[in-house]
Amino acid sequence: MVWPNTAERDADGNLAIGGVDVAALAEVAGTPLYIYDEATIRAQCLAYREGLATGVENAVVTYAAKAWLSHALVEILVDESVNIDVVSGGELYVALQSGMPPERITFHGNSKSVAELEMAIEAGVGSIVVDNFDEIDRLYALSVAAAAPIPVMVRINPGIDAHTHDYRKTGIVDSKFGLGVQNGDAERAVARSLDNDMLDLLGYHAHIGSQIFETETFTAAVDAVVDFAVAMRERFGVTPRKLSPGGGFGVAHTPDEEAPDARSYAAAVAQAYAAAIATSGFDSAPTLVIEPGRSIVANAGVAIYRVDARKAIPGVRTYVSVDGGMADNIRPALYGAVYSAELVAAGIDGPAGTSVTLAGKFCESGDVLIRDVELPPVQPGDLIAVPAAGAYCLAMASNYNMALKPAVVMVAGGRARTVQKRESYQDLMSREVTTNQYLSVKHSDQRAG
Repeated sequence: MVWPNTAERDADGNLAIGGVDVAALAEVAGTPLYIYDEATIRAQCLAYREGLATGVENAVVTYAAKAWLSHALVEILVDESVNIDVVSGGELYVALQSGMPPERITFHGNSKSVAELEMAIEAGVGSIVVDNFDEIDRLYALSVAAAAPIPVMVRINPGIDAHTHDYRKTGIVDSKFGLGVQNGDAERAVARSLDNDMLDLLGYHAHIGSQIFETETFTAAVDAVVDFAVAMRERFGVTPRKLSPGGGFGVAHTPDEEAPDARSYAAAVAQAYAAAIATSGFDSAPTLVIEPGRSIVANAGVAIYRVDARKAIPGVRTYVSVDGGMADNIRPALYGAVYSAELVAAGIDGPAGTSVTLAGKFCESGDVLIRDVELPPVQPGDLIAVPAAGAYCLAMASNYNMALKPAVVMVAGGRARTVQKRESYQDLMSREVTTNQYLSVKHSDQRAG
């Protein structure tokens, strides 16, 4: 299912989400507009928790903030007993400011600066996932002034080739993420972490990619992490307290795509984990941590655009240009991601009309949201809804062409609330320095020879 759980059409064929008429909401909030259904987000959180419970008792769902992050979302996650992982100082700041307890935050990333690590240590995050030896060196240096041992996990690269787009593969040997198991780097990172009493090694983490549909791939990731943990116990006598096969659970973006539901994903991982732990020799099962991101919010979000123009090229195609595009959703241009669309005011069973290409408004030939989508006759002023837009659209949004980032509303129980305001033209100037503010930089007297 690509639409939010509460999406429906009334007797006149008008789209409503969360009990709110979408056309009326667009008139009030403007377009482009992103609508998130709170009920769908909460249902996904519950499904993951229930799925894990089918196989293990000690498990944690941790939301991957990079998919989309907002104050309102963090409040829901806290309420639903879902933790969060962040990959930058900015994500960490927003998570903390939005009320996520620091001990429920995991700090990921392959390129953490000293300042970001200091921020995480000072905040008291639950764990820092180590991704390279330089990071271990930085943590060594920072541990001197730390008030308590720094909790860390080592991210291993198990060499698993997930069935997904090359840009979304993170567990293959040739990846910028993780420390290789096959070449011994992961083991050396464990040894380095154990050499310093001020680094508290909690366990191991792997992430093989994203938008993965086969549950068997996650089973392989579970086995790889547990096998590595067993090997490290035999090598160093260390028993992990946490193990994570990561996230990357796929979602359907179009009606013809099929993805396992959240509960099925979680149950498959939990049951594979229980089986692996049963033969591991561990006295008790380390906490299992899974990290869904896209699958928590993707189908909860719908992008609403207004049609600006229609251009028919005889014998070629018909372009329908809308008031958004790659500045708010770059995924079609970057990944070749495919979406579906419907008219907000059209009945689901209405006349299909002809095939059109939904084009964005930005000055790039690649700014095409959907190629060859069947829609009823479309005219300027019509509203178009694109489902499954809740993940990695706003998170990757830009101000290209000085576009204004769209407003975001959350709907629930027939009410809508703004959770992120639409940018203004004044916002575009907020970072500009319009008076001379010279920096104090040491002058160099060196001249080219």
